[in-house]
Amino acid sequence: LNCLMMKKFLNLFQNLLSLFYPRFCVACGNSLQENETHLCLNCLLHLPETNCHLFEHHSLDDIFRGRVKVENTFALLYYRKGGHVQQILHHLKYKRCKEVGKELGEYYGKKLLITGKLSNIAYIIPIPLHPKKQKIRGYNQSEWIAMGLSNATGIPYNTKLLIRNTFTETQTKKNRYNRWENVKDVFQINDKEKLANKHVIICDDVLTTGATTEAAIQKILEVKNTKVTVITLATANG
Repeated sequence: LNCLMMKKFLNLFQNLLSLFYPRFCVACGNSLQENETHLCLNCLLHLPETNCHLFEHHSLDDIFRGRVKVENTFALLYYRKGGHVQQILHHLKYKRCKEVGKELGEYYGKKLLITGKLSNIAYIIPIPLHPKKQKIRGYNQSEWIAMGLSNATGIPYNTKLLIRNTFTETQTKKNRYNRWENVKDVFQINDKEKLANKHVIICDDVLTTGATTEAAIQKILEVKNTKVTVITLATANG
């Protein structure tokens, strides 16, 4: 009885709070209902999902072909400029709505787990930010995606194995060559023995040219007998 009363009290408190501090969907901007967290049900149902995990071969397989060897490349959503996915990523990266990364990471992790394509993977490694940039932002958005993936799959996430040792300019307005020049030497491995002979997931928010991800993959593949799978929330490819 006490638990039921407490639950009713919390619901009443949340409803009162929402009157003074209304919550909005990070995709469309509409008000959220009581049982909705960061995305309204309508946006959640109409997200432009790639469904690439359902196919043996898909367009994302070609992103790193001839550049670095990856076992699989998965992205949950298609990114289009001006679309809802751009709004989600903007809130995730710049509006301190890090929880939406965790929510979508968990959502995607459950889908990927069913495929059996994540077996024998040792760690989920989020693309690291430089400590200076992380201090400015307050968090690493990729780490929150990794948390969600980890919750869904049971694969531990590790933020210590791959570190970013160089502060770089934003990649947003750079072309593919300049992006690569900007990031090719920014990563280093912190514990090669712990990484050796492991299959790991590299996790990030969005995959565009793949330059940053490629630089991270190259550094990991320098370690003996390693394999890499890439998972992102969104892709601008396809």
